Amino acid sequence: MLAHEVLLSLNSKLAFEPVGGTTGNLTLGRGKIAGVPAYIAIVENKIASGSLGAKESDKLASLFKVVTAQKAPLVMYLDSAGARVSEGLPALGAFRHMYRAALAMAASGAPTAAYCGANCFGGASMLAALAGTRYYAKNTRFAMSGPAILAQSAGVSVLDEMFQAMSLSSIGADARIKLSAENLPASFGAPLPAGTLPQQRHAELQGRLAQISKGVVATPPEKVQRKDLEKLYPSGYDLVEKDGLVSGEAVYEGAPVSVVGLVGGRLLGAVRACDAADMLWKKLASPPKVLHLLVDCASHATALDDERVMLSAYLADLACAIYALAAAGTHIETTVLEKLGGGVYVALSAASTNVNLLYGADIQLLPGAAIASILGDAQDQVFDIAEYQKARVAERELKLGIV
Repeated sequence: MLAHEVLLSLNSKLAFEPVGGTTGNLTLGRGKIAGVPAYIAIVENKIASGSLGAKESDKLASLFKVVTAQKAPLVMYLDSAGARVSEGLPALGAFRHMYRAALAMAASGAPTAAYCGANCFGGASMLAALAGTRYYAKNTRFAMSGPAILAQSAGVSVLDEMFQAMSLSSIGADARIKLSAENLPASFGAPLPAGTLPQQRHAELQGRLAQISKGVVATPPEKVQRKDLEKLYPSGYDLVEKDGLVSGEAVYEGAPVSVVGLVGGRLLGAVRACDAADMLWKKLASPPKVLHLLVDCASHATALDDERVMLSAYLADLACAIYALAAAGTHIETTVLEKLGGGVYVALSAASTNVNLLYGADIQLLPGAAIASILGDAQDQVFDIAEYQKARVAERELKLGIV
């Protein structure tokens, strides 16, 4: 079935009945799957590539909370490019809070399925990655980055025939279905299985990485010494960095804290995201009282190698590990050292109690080049802390005696 046929079938075979009016690209309602009552959320490509603005994200968050409380089946149809770039910070802040509700839903074990439309990109793909089962139309493309961004990263035209073939073989429906037993061709009628708990999924994600980790030479960990960290942790810290991943302990406001970080300004790919998630999942055995997530990472990786293994799933896994620690009682603070944006922001902020910015650091919905490809404007906007707070993107600015 093509994407439009999947949507028609979803409406008819699941006896979809809308509840309330349509909000932007989102319509919520009820239906039945295999005779069992289910909630249904449909995100169509009506405006702005099916993107999710603040209003759509807030309504989805409310639905996910109901599904979590009732452990009721949920079916989503997602034909979406993710958060709405034209709304800027408010869309990002709303997506952050919606994704936290989605993480709670995934952790609850509620049976969920995502039917992916023609395009399922960015935050929408991270949302679909939390579902217990994903169904793909024949013409589905599923990735963190759309073909235009992937082509730009590869230094070729999106119209290049060889690139198009490589892209389809990486992010098309057939490639996704081969990748995991949770990825299936679109069909209707079967009851939804109980959701796979996120920690169980982590081991399978680790196993996928052999194809892009082969031949990579491991580098030894190095002691971390940074002026900004000396100001953040004046009572001392003991951190090491390996391949852009920081770990260790520090003293903050007189108390010990556990520290994990993504530093160096490198885009976050599947391998480093998986390593960070693994480090956090292991902490669940003895959850720390306080966890600081330090980050300088403007966006996710835009290479086909990362998309072949479904980068969205690795960002979702990282977010799930953070949520699991928060649910276990760990107080989590995400601190932006320089830059943070996109799906990496969502993964690191959704379950955090606070998002902090060092003075001069900034959070963007997407890097300037990506925004330019969507809106035609490559200028990075500069926001103050009041704007971040109003949009629910960050809670505090840390000046640390710098000014």
